Amino acid sequence: MPSTPHFRNALPMQSMLQEYRIEQVLGAGGFGITYRARDTNLDKDVAIKEYLPGELAMRAPDGNVVAQATQHEAGYQWGLDRFLLEARTLGKFSHPNIVRVLRYFEANATAYVVMDYEQGDPLKTVLQLDPQPPEAKLKAWLGPLLDGLEAVHATGFLHRDIKPDNIFIRADGKPVLIDFGAARQALGGETKSLTSILTPGYAPLEQYSGEGKQGPWTDLYAMAGVLYRAVVDKNPPDAVTRIRGDSLGAGLAAAHGRYSEPFLRAIEWALTLDEKKRPQSVAQWRQVLMPEKPSDAKTLIAVKAEPVALEPPGRKRRRWPYVVGIVILALLAADVWKKNRSNKQELARAEAARIEAAKVESQRPKPKPVSPEPVPAKPPVAAAAAEKAAAEVVPEKFQRFREEALAEFKAADADRDGYISAGEAGRFPLLAKHFQRVDSDSDGRISPREFLQAKRAQLERKFGKQSN
Repeated sequence: MPSTPHFRNALPMQSMLQEYRIEQVLGAGGFGITYRARDTNLDKDVAIKEYLPGELAMRAPDGNVVAQATQHEAGYQWGLDRFLLEARTLGKFSHPNIVRVLRYFEANATAYVVMDYEQGDPLKTVLQLDPQPPEAKLKAWLGPLLDGLEAVHATGFLHRDIKPDNIFIRADGKPVLIDFGAARQALGGETKSLTSILTPGYAPLEQYSGEGKQGPWTDLYAMAGVLYRAVVDKNPPDAVTRIRGDSLGAGLAAAHGRYSEPFLRAIEWALTLDEKKRPQSVAQWRQVLMPEKPSDAKTLIAVKAEPVALEPPGRKRRRWPYVVGIVILALLAADVWKKNRSNKQELARAEAARIEAAKVESQRPKPKPVSPEPVPAKPPVAAAAAEKAAAEVVPEKFQRFREEALAEFKAADADRDGYISAGEAGRFPLLAKHFQRVDSDSDGRISPREFLQAKRAQLERKFGKQSN
């Protein structure tokens, strides 16, 4: 029989904490310890979170929590004040998908938050038993979780530790977001120990530094990491590791077919390393992740240096540059055809003049009619050249242009799916900058036809400058 794990600094089992009897340690992290306790007044189980940052504090023999060293006292007190402030804030919520805070109090020179004890299984366990669940089931879980997260963000607070362990699936199948022990307003790096609580794979780059700018986009990165874990069946790559070599796209590409492309693209968007290029709010991400109308699924995710602004669905793009390019090509082809026709007319007139001259010559009296020797006909070089030019309506340089453009397209299409996604375009600054304009049908990817149209327009603009 496996032995019960021992948690250093935890309260003794069966000890009383006001009216609560401590019965089990549910977990311990960098910010504190969570217990399952029995409310002896109401005769029901509750979860109790104790503020005890392991890097700064420890439990003294008398049961009180004290700073490990005098230089940690200010940081410990700052975190304690934040812990109580968050408890008061979360206690005001009554959202069905956020764990409910029942009360909070101070004791043992620290603080405690009493919450509902949720019956169910962590999403981590659910995904182990049922890997890669259907997209519809994931969206059924995600919608309520995003509603709850949006309510938290509206108060200026962040969760900052979203992961499969902190999402519970109740017995009735409804999800709940738990363990706000890492939730704090981003007030700056009072102490690195308190602002660096993170889970590799689910924490974005800004959480690795006390100077990183955190906001709703920080929680969205983590929530997208949870979706990545669900659809790929493995944890997302660590943000720091992705700087050296990013395998995120390959993982999502393997899920193509099982999940829709807009859904996978929305996950990839929220997992962008640069926080300014991610969705900036729950509402902005939800618009692409779970569109109300099918047409909204084609909303473009533009990867830009500034905060992303989604293009309103149904907006018409300007197509006149492509139309102008096609018209110019048609005019060039017509010019070639006219020249070919003129050459043919000149050849016809020359042939008629030759026949007329021969006719006059034959009518002159000759002393001795002599049958002229057959004169070999001259090869119609000019006529052959004209026929060849007429057949080649598109000049040779445009054929070379087409081949070169297709070669550029294949170089950009890294996953060889026949399209260039926003992520693939990011390796080519000019293409990434004009991604929206090149994507003329607004489906969030560039086809070979769209790429060729853009290159033609670029070529015609170049010709226009040279002629001027």
